[in-house]
Amino acid sequence: MGRLTTHVLDTASGLPAAGMAFTLSRIDGDTRQPLLAGTTNADGRCERPLLADAALVAGVYEIEFAAGDYFRGRGVDLPEPPFLDRVALRFGIADAGAHYHVPLLVSPWAYSTYRGS
Repeated sequence: MGRLTTHVLDTASGLPAAGMAFTLSRIDGDTRQPLLAGTTNADGRCERPLLADAALVAGVYEIEFAAGDYFRGRGVDLPEPPFLDRVALRFGIADAGAHYHVPLLVSPWAYSTYRGS
């Protein structure tokens, strides 16, 4: 069955982004349906998939990461407002039976993502 996972790497420190808060929502047009909120573990991952099996359906989703809070918590001196505060990744799931891995590589000044495996 399908599943959705994430992994966050702090590219400024070269370490997993442990303790980064995030929210996952399903997007339907202008409607946002919050599905869950969580925090990454010591490896920058979640202990279990964000969605799996019947809970994962085709559609548009968004994971919003609290990058500004994470970097402030690590003692990084950020300007106010920070260049990156909330990083929102909006993506589509076409095949609910597949594994969608959405990693985030982030620093206070840049981020990137891709469909991982």
